[in-house]
Parts: sequence; structure tokens; C-alpha cells
Amino acid sequence: MLTTIRLPMNAVVAHTSMLGEGPVWDARTQTICWVDILSGVLHQFNTRTQQHTSLPVHQLLGAVAVCTNGDFVAALQQGLGFINRDTGAIKMIDAPECHLPNNRFNDGKCDPAGRFWAGTVSLSEQPGAGSIYMLDNNLQIVKKIKHLTIPNGMAWSADARTFYYIDTPAYAVTACDYDDATGDISARRVVIRIPEKDGAPDGMTIDSEGMLWIAHWDGWQVTRWNPQTGEQLHRVALPVARVTSCTFGGENLGDLYITTARKGLSESDLAAQPLAGSLFVVPDCGFTGVAAALFHEQRVAEAV
Repeated sequence: MLTTIRLPMNAVVAHTSMLGEGPVWDARTQTICWVDILSGVLHQFNTRTQQHTSLPVHQLLGAVAVCTNGDFVAALQQGLGFINRDTGAIKMIDAPECHLPNNRFNDGKCDPAGRFWAGTVSLSEQPGAGSIYMLDNNLQIVKKIKHLTIPNGMAWSADARTFYYIDTPAYAVTACDYDDATGDISARRVVIRIPEKDGAPDGMTIDSEGMLWIAHWDGWQVTRWNPQTGEQLHRVALPVARVTSCTFGGENLGDLYITTARKGLSESDLAAQPLAGSLFVVPDCGFTGVAAALFHEQRVAEAV
């Protein structure tokens, strides 16, 4: 039975992003991090100090993950690289699509073994122009999946045997068998189909029960699904239409953080949705998440 979750929800800071995305919880510093893709800014809000900082990187910024040394590995417009947390200085690793100047990196996340996965998308959202890449142990970038349009929303099961991802225009979640030792994937199959009326599936996270949480672009909601049955279990209603991603944070991973966007909204839309582009939090939402994997520090050292 589908249940609508109605709990207190707050904008975390008095800031709105043009295209807020990629929330990631840094448990060691109790900080929620997220990006504004179009503005090329990395945002951080420390829940202990209540301090919000903005770090411009001066190029499109699709996603970040925290490294074991505290800095970030990032999916940037021009490729994959490291971002110094204090200065914003970028150390590029490689640009696997330098031959495709109309593509940029989009969503990304670390797998359970600490490798960084990130997808690419055409600036014009050309069908089939995107791919998913994996930054491996030796800092080599391997193409894992090709012929995608808007790769989004990656997650891994608790037993590290299944990889989930979204290609937004397909309105579906795809699962793959996953080998944690090698990062190899196989046996792709669709496990969840999203009704178009509910809004396009965008970013995604997984909870401690193995259920998937999906943000819906133009859907005014985040939804919770059982990937074993394809059944929708819960929905969280938002006061804005363009919901982009979600993750769990807080001391016990019980707070649900949700990113949103203002991109493409008309003046009348913005008047009706003044909080569009905000980072929201649902404190003590009744579910718990899974700690975000860190990118291994020795890989950072090897690149410097």
C-alpha cells in the first residue's frame, strides 16, 4: 500500500541553486555537501557549526564524493578530478570524452569498494550520447555502460552484489549483477518502471532495508520503491516541482536531504515555488540510510 509521508520539512539554508544536485553526507565532519551544476559551485553545510560555505570551481560540476583525506573526487565538465576542500584547486585525472566537447559529466557516486562512478550527458540531451565511467584503483577510467541519454541515480545493494542506475528518459531503474572485487557488471535488467505522470526519475539513494529512494523531476516528490518487486511503497511530497536527488544524513543517518532546481522555471512558476532550488531536509524521517563510501586516499596521493 502506497503511503504519503507527511513530516516537517525545512530548507537547510537560505540559498537556492539553479540546478542543485548530488547530495552526499560526510559523516566524519557531519556535513551535507551538494553541487549547483550550472553555477559550478560546491556547497557544504556543517550541521555542528551551522556554517554554510560555497566553493566555486569555475566549470560545470556534476557530482562529488568525499575522499579519505577529506578532499573531493569530482565529475567535472572537462573530466574527472580532485578538488581541494580548502582552496577549490582542481587536480585533473583524465578527460575520457575530450573528443566530445558537447558532453559533460553528470551524476556520480562511490561504489562499496571506493571506486568513483560517474555518467556523462550531452548538453543538448542527445539520445544515446551518454555513458557511465568508473575511476578504478589505479586511477584509470573505464567505460562501463554506453548509449545512455541522462545517466543518473546510482546505488549499490548492502551485499555489494547489485548495482542500480537510472537513465532518466527511460523512466526506469536498471539493475546489474556487480562484482565488488573488480567492479565488473553483468545481467542488466529493468527492476522498476516509473509512470510518466509521476515525473521523470532523477537522483537516487538506497536505505538500510535495501529500498530505493528516487527524486522526480517535475514530479513534486521523492518516492520509495522495493527493487525486488518493483512496488512503490512511499512518497514524500515537496513544495517544488523539480526534485533532483536525495540522500540520508545526520548522526544516525535518519535525516533525508533532498536537492531541487530552479532551471527552466518561468517567473510565474517561481512565484508559486519560491523555495525552488533549495536543499531540503526531513529530520528523523522514519528510515535510515547507508553510509556513503569514501574514495581511497592512496589514489589521491598517486595523482598528485
